[in-house]
Amino acid sequence: MSEVLSATNLKFLAQGMWTTLYLSFFIIVLSTLFGTILAVMRNGKNPILRWIASIYVEFVRNVPNLLWIFIIFLVFQLKSTAAGITSFTVFTSAALAEIIRGGLNSIDHGQTEAGLSQGFNNKQIFIYIIFPQAIRKMLPSIISQFVTVIKDTSFLYSVIALQELFGKSQSIVALAYFVVNFAISSYSRYLSKQWEQASE
Repeated sequence: MSEVLSATNLKFLAQGMWTTLYLSFFIIVLSTLFGTILAVMRNGKNPILRWIASIYVEFVRNVPNLLWIFIIFLVFQLKSTAAGITSFTVFTSAALAEIIRGGLNSIDHGQTEAGLSQGFNNKQIFIYIIFPQAIRKMLPSIISQFVTVIKDTSFLYSVIALQELFGKSQSIVALAYFVVNFAISSYSRYLSKQWEQASE
């Protein structure tokens, strides 16, 4: 155990953790951006944009993330980091699009009608009425998806030999992943509880 926790190994582990969080940060930011765009397209009135978004989401979600890593890395010949971020963004944005779309659709249409009756335009209704209510319902699922992203970065080591956390120190990797993901999940549950109490 002392050898596993030596200064050299801890340094490698720290570097691996940094790489994992670095990758996860960019994946989460980009996926949230593209996922939101896809959700808006799929909920919009333009039939062509709805069709494009629907095809993308359904196709991407039904292809395993592991296969997307292979495709992006081998077909497009990207470098390890770029391939990792791109492949995860492609897959995660489709998953987030469905979460966001579901959250927006869960808000009763009467909320929109009430906003219009008060003189709000569609943009104001979305920002001040629909989105604040929808985000409360979406957030637990969104954070759960983010946790999955952090855990699944371990795929990158086996597929494209990207030296992230799993590749740096397999002996204590489970504990490190648990600490990071448990903290995120706990915070998600805390926010949900606070919002439930505030809405009572």
